[in-house]
Amino acid sequence: MHTGSPAARTSLTVLALVAAVLALVLGGAGSAFAHAGLSGSDPADGSVLQAAPQQVTLTFTESVSFSDDSLRVLSPENERANPRPAQHVDGKDNTARVELSDELPQGTYTVAWRVVSADGHPISGAFIFSIGKPSDTTVVVATGSLEDTAAGRLYGFLRYVAYSGLALLVGAAAFVLVCWPTAGAVRAVRRLLAVGWAALAASTVALLLLRGPYETAGALTSAFDLSRLGRTVTGRPGIALIARLVLLASAAVLLKRLAVRLDRHDDGKVPDDLGAPVRLAGAALALALAFTWASAEHASAGIQVPLAIPVSVLHLLAMGVWLGGLITLAILLRRREPGTSAVPASAIGRFSTLAFTAIAVLVGTGTYQSWRQVGSWEALSTTSFGRILAVKIAAVVLVLGVAYFSRRWTARLVHEGSSPAAEPPAVPEPERVRVVQTVGAPPSPTGSEPGSASGTPAGAEPGDDTEPPAAETDGYRRSLRRTVAAEAVLGVVVLAITTLLTGTQPSRAAAERAPTATAQEPQAKVVTVPFEMGTANKRGRVQITLAPGRVGENTVEAIVFTADGGLATVPELRLTLTQDELGIGPLDAKLKNQKGYWAAYDLRLPMPGVWTLNVTVRTTDIDQVTVRDTVRIT
Repeated sequence: MHTGSPAARTSLTVLALVAAVLALVLGGAGSAFAHAGLSGSDPADGSVLQAAPQQVTLTFTESVSFSDDSLRVLSPENERANPRPAQHVDGKDNTARVELSDELPQGTYTVAWRVVSADGHPISGAFIFSIGKPSDTTVVVATGSLEDTAAGRLYGFLRYVAYSGLALLVGAAAFVLVCWPTAGAVRAVRRLLAVGWAALAASTVALLLLRGPYETAGALTSAFDLSRLGRTVTGRPGIALIARLVLLASAAVLLKRLAVRLDRHDDGKVPDDLGAPVRLAGAALALALAFTWASAEHASAGIQVPLAIPVSVLHLLAMGVWLGGLITLAILLRRREPGTSAVPASAIGRFSTLAFTAIAVLVGTGTYQSWRQVGSWEALSTTSFGRILAVKIAAVVLVLGVAYFSRRWTARLVHEGSSPAAEPPAVPEPERVRVVQTVGAPPSPTGSEPGSASGTPAGAEPGDDTEPPAAETDGYRRSLRRTVAAEAVLGVVVLAITTLLTGTQPSRAAAERAPTATAQEPQAKVVTVPFEMGTANKRGRVQITLAPGRVGENTVEAIVFTADGGLATVPELRLTLTQDELGIGPLDAKLKNQKGYWAAYDLRLPMPGVWTLNVTVRTTDIDQVTVRDTVRIT
């Protein structure tokens, strides 16, 4: 049962679609994960050097770009130690190198970096190295996600708007040019095209202005910094955004020209002498618009780039044709303007075929993109990209289920529209019969036989039903309206999830960086040293934990266990470390009793390598023992 006017129901549908978009935008607009990672550095993170290096080199998992201030080397006094900006090493796009000053004092140096990965997403980080010996204090540099800033969050929201505008523009245009040219004369469809074009154009301009603050984690007010904007327009993401604006200007000219030609024809059809050129121009513009995304995002980095870019273009276009066309059809089915006819069954059938083709392209290209970016079945559950992709797959399966019912109602409607009963009955040419006039009786005003109903052909009974019953067809249309609306809402959900995926690190990139991160940043080193005092009650073991177990400052915790595994209390526990190969030590850990365990929180190890642990356990005033073991520090 429907309540309210058709206009009110249309407004509720639009509000539902907008609410679905905003819910996913606001719920999933968190920090995006980096799309490239630091795979190595020279000097290494945490290393202690005997002599000052001449330069600092960083190597990433994929190509990166950077500005003059992307790499900073800060001295122990928090002063710049690199007088010149960074450069690529020997033309390798995945490297960055800065030269250091000639005279560098001893102490700990901080390297802070902020670069843009090949798919257009900024990443940042920091690490330290020491010359001579580590400093007592270290410069702290914030390395949080760049998308935690106001500019980053707004940039992420505008990316959703841009995708939505593309879907509306491409889908509505495809419906007019391929399925039902008369729809181009409907005000609701023209308004939908205008909204899609305006949303895409406005978001593109805003993305261009925010690109600089997004890359550098700057303030929103820096969006109007001309020098920063100049750097943006020379980079690959900036060039893609400018090209998008030029294409949108061309699309506006094409839409205006088509509207003028439609207004000149009362039937609302595209003239035969303009139909083919308009369709070709529209297809070319759609391909070019999709290319502005593919050339600056995931498809432009990683493996098989020459194949990934056209696949990404097809994926975007199929998404737009399907989702934008669905929204167009949903509006046309629910809203009928005065003087306009209902959507013919033939147009619905053509869109059903077009949508089926688009979904097939979406599934095929999506399968390839998933394999390319995930890489393994395990990554579907162990990486953020894989988990989001699994949610998208589930949503797509649900969409396909609803689309099945839409196609079923469409098939029944098309069948009814093409059946003989739906065709207007052929009226036979009336036969000439001789009319005998009775004297004194006036002739029939209609020229029909006396006694026949006015306007009824000879030989037909008054009240014959010459039109097919419309109740069944109207029922099919109502069912189709419901399933199309549901499919459109689910399509918006899929679009939001897809946009979220573009801001998430692909699983392959995470897998490439994971081994390096594990090797360079161990969580802790645990060593268990048994001891024996010579009596049955004086046997036990000492468990020593070094965190993180690498060069630099470490936390040490030591626990004494009895022979049966219980905790033991000892009056004294000492720990010293020596580096026999280099003759360093002994370094006293200065353990303090923490009422149940012994700990120190400022043990600094200057060099990597194998260190000898000397553990002295005293159980009484006269009983003590010293045991040894080794641990490798990285």
